[in-house]
Amino acid sequence: MGKGRLEAFSDGVLAIIITIMVLELKVPHGSDLAALRPLIPVFLSYVLSFVFLGIYWNNHHHLLQAIRHVNGRILWANLHLLFWLSLIPFVTGWMGENHFSALPVALYGIVLLCAAIAYFILTQSLISYHGKDSVLAIALGADFKGKVSVVFYGVAIPCAFVNSWFACALYIMVAVMWLIPDRRIEKTLNQ
Repeated sequence: MGKGRLEAFSDGVLAIIITIMVLELKVPHGSDLAALRPLIPVFLSYVLSFVFLGIYWNNHHHLLQAIRHVNGRILWANLHLLFWLSLIPFVTGWMGENHFSALPVALYGIVLLCAAIAYFILTQSLISYHGKDSVLAIALGADFKGKVSVVFYGVAIPCAFVNSWFACALYIMVAVMWLIPDRRIEKTLNQ
């Protein structure tokens, strides 16, 4: 089957996730800058999550550009990824409302870790269906950034109970690493 419906559905779900997150930003009950101060942690967690969702959307788009067809296994792998991404508004809100305390920061990391694993499963399902010599398989190669991301999340989760700001710094490092779009697929498609 074609990939169009998978692409459209995924784009729609990600748009809804971002919409839910922005609706969690409450308007302050004051007209001076001091009224914004209590919202700083909520806004910072929103920005971090918005960046992560943007990264997933961008890379998901690139993945789907390198394929032509999907099967049932790929549809389920994609739903698995969307499930974990759909939890981001909850953990984002909890982390921001509780000023980056240990348990919310750790749970945020668990959701990011599970999303990264789900993304890996999706890429492996796509490669399995399209073949080891497919454009996608060649483009992804050893997927160094994907593996490093999982390691950083794995380190950050227990670190959140020692120093939640250090755990957040590790999450930010992963985001910065992925901010530069993964151009492997574009390069492979252009060759």
